[in-house]
Amino acid sequence: MSWIKRYLSYLYPIPDKKMESKFSGTIEINWNNGQRVIDTLHANYSYGSLQRLLKHGLKKFDKSVLSNCKDVLILGVAGGSVIKTLREDLDYQKNITGIEIDPHMIYWLKKEFCIDNNFNTNIIELDANYYVQNTTSTYDLIIIDIFIDIEMPEFLFSNIFIDKSFDLLSSKGSILFNTIYRTEEHKKRNQKYYDYISAKTDKITRLDQLDGFNEIFLTTKQ
Repeated sequence: MSWIKRYLSYLYPIPDKKMESKFSGTIEINWNNGQRVIDTLHANYSYGSLQRLLKHGLKKFDKSVLSNCKDVLILGVAGGSVIKTLREDLDYQKNITGIEIDPHMIYWLKKEFCIDNNFNTNIIELDANYYVQNTTSTYDLIIIDIFIDIEMPEFLFSNIFIDKSFDLLSSKGSILFNTIYRTEEHKKRNQKYYDYISAKTDKITRLDQLDGFNEIFLTTKQ
């Protein structure tokens, strides 16, 4: 039956599974263009266009970022597509710590997409802001990809969160921050973030107008 859905999904999206999440509302697994993706009402959460977007961002880093990387922190794991990208497309085989607040996402991550804890992958069900404020670990790369449908929590743009995220970086560590902007207020918010980061380091790149409304910031600590 799955091969039929795969084939038909090149013509139009095919619903597969659905559940309700207190964090994200209705979340669905759909077949789209020959692969299973996780969607909310208004956004693609994992695989599909989001996976392509984050892969594009990661490949814009200097190759030394991943080749010298021993520990990655992912804030907002969802269905694990960025883990798949790191492991399968970019051949990163060292440590990944993933923080995900939604138990429904973690359930699908493990049951439907076969990503589970092992010797070098650790998925933790926890609020990302709490983790960042309380962990004593350091990381060579932090990937921030946190959304509630198409909205972003305000804490992500607070100076306290930004400063603490930088504190978690190892020497010359890097951050990939995926954002969305649909209004003038969002653009002002992103510009304010850019200005604040620019005071910390001049190693910052903006990848703008990705997939219509996304902007990725790539930052390396000096």
